[in-house]
Amino acid sequence: MLNKPTDFVASLAKGLRVVEAFRAERPRLAVTDVAQATGLDRATARRCLLTLHALGYADYDGKYFTLTPRILRLGMGALATLPLPQIVQPWLDQLSERIGQSTSVAILDETEVVYVARAAQKRVMTVGLMPGSRLPAHSTSLGRVLLAALPEGEARALIERANLTPRTARSLTAPGEILAELERVRAQGYAVIDQEVEIGLRSIAVPLFDARGRTVAALNTGVAAIQAEPEDLARDYLPALLKVQEALRRIVH
Repeated sequence: MLNKPTDFVASLAKGLRVVEAFRAERPRLAVTDVAQATGLDRATARRCLLTLHALGYADYDGKYFTLTPRILRLGMGALATLPLPQIVQPWLDQLSERIGQSTSVAILDETEVVYVARAAQKRVMTVGLMPGSRLPAHSTSLGRVLLAALPEGEARALIERANLTPRTARSLTAPGEILAELERVRAQGYAVIDQEVEIGLRSIAVPLFDARGRTVAALNTGVAAIQAEPEDLARDYLPALLKVQEALRRIVH
């Protein structure tokens, strides 16, 4: 909490907005792109980008800026302070080995899910996922579980603020359809996604609870569409996911 206006460092806030402008779908940005994404004027955006470049956090080819691996120090440092990744990683490793599929745990950050732990068994998605990766919450099994755990009004507000641009032809894009799907997730206790994030990928997710019964994260597994039909996911993978859910309930705080 800020005690007085002088506690707020405006230049730092602007720099963080510039870093957040880079996403998986837009890894290369020009000054104009960053200005539009952040609402900053071009001169301010340019100074922030050049500062990041000078410090080794961004590459610059004369027109476009891209973040360098050095930027991961910021995110990985924060993730390392969270107990959740350390707690769930051994369980993910065992689960992934048992079912022969990749597994992940993610938390909700506004309209996106942020991966905090992952055990990769097979490469199903074309985009490589790792701790710190982000995807739209409304179109992922992890995100739908987390959105469904929110009060309905809060979930609706997040969906109405989200970028609902379809990732595939199967993506749900109407807020009403997404809210109806969240209601189904609440009723059944898990979410199934059929190729809404990427063609060829199906996934199933369950919530992870703390000792008080609050949803603190979500756990999923993703499979190639040729391996299982949507209606088969609950039969084939839900029991294993629920076992991990129950085990973690006793130790997650």
